[in-house]
Amino acid sequence: MGQQQLLLIVLGVIIVGIAVVVGINVFTASSLEANKSAVVADLQTIGSMAQQFYRKPTAMGGGGNTFDGGAGWSVPTALTRTANMSADVSATVATGLVTLVGTGTETGANGTSPITVTMIITPDSIRSTVFGND
Repeated sequence: MGQQQLLLIVLGVIIVGIAVVVGINVFTASSLEANKSAVVADLQTIGSMAQQFYRKPTAMGGGGNTFDGGAGWSVPTALTRTANMSADVSATVATGLVTLVGTGTETGANGTSPITVTMIITPDSIRSTVFGND
């Protein structure tokens, strides 16, 4: 083989190697973002259930304008851990506030701890904060 052919082969191997590394990085970032979005969506579903409980009269099995009224609200058993979360959802229930914490399955951008989403549910709003994304 000539020198020119060897140079083209080496150049081709370098280009393919760079393309593989870039592809892996894009896939990792995409799966991290997808897991974050999925955990937020799961917690929003649970949060809307808490708001439904809040608004429902106690005679109908609801909270009667409190989260801890009646039998008290809790995370439905089927939703305590979903395919998107590596740990059970923890819920702190007070009269006018529910705090949910969900832990994702993907390791966060910091490379050590998984994504954690904290969601605060009030009777008329749902706010979320994502940790481990930096």
